[in-house]
Amino acid sequence: MRVLELDSYVLLLSGKDCLQFLDGLSTNKVDGTCTTVFTKPNAKIIDMVEVICVGENVALVGHNEFKQDLVNHLNPRILQQDVQMRDISEFNKVYISVERYPETEKVTIVETFRGWIVVAPTSISINATMDEEEFHEHRIDNLIPHHGYEITSASHPFNCGLHHLVHESKGCYVGQEILTRMRSRNNTGKSLIRVEGNPDDATTSGKTHSLAIRRV
Repeated sequence: MRVLELDSYVLLLSGKDCLQFLDGLSTNKVDGTCTTVFTKPNAKIIDMVEVICVGENVALVGHNEFKQDLVNHLNPRILQQDVQMRDISEFNKVYISVERYPETEKVTIVETFRGWIVVAPTSISINATMDEEEFHEHRIDNLIPHHGYEITSASHPFNCGLHHLVHESKGCYVGQEILTRMRSRNNTGKSLIRVEGNPDDATTSGKTHSLAIRRV
């Protein structure tokens, strides 16, 4: 089982308006467990997160470096909605498995386009069997973007291979107008590609191939 520990945060949202709140602020249709992207008014990425329904609550799992920017984006927009948010990162660890992870008591496992996201309380020991170099080689082979490499505040979702997370027919959200215009004009700018060698513009470098964001 190839498993890597991620540098992730976990925010827990409660209240009857959670999914509606998240749906109104992110690129994908949020009506249950899914992956979605929060963007700025200029459509640049704040963070890509896993939305995980846990009983009556909703967990947001994203990249630690982007946590405060996302919290600052969400908090002032709650207004009168029935949404409460708290940070439970210190009580949980997050992993990614590139193979189906077995069901485990008290551990939340969600299949995503990147692999299986595993959220475990810190009291449960999970063996990380894969190092970052092996994980990056897997990503390069499968054209999978990653936080801090392809998924950054300098990119919009179309740049870094997240087209499938931009719903084609959902209503207004922050950044929606720009993304819709780009898609309707078939002008989404640079795209994530796999290239030979280790060019200067590589976002992730591997042994024989790399990932790069280029105009193609």
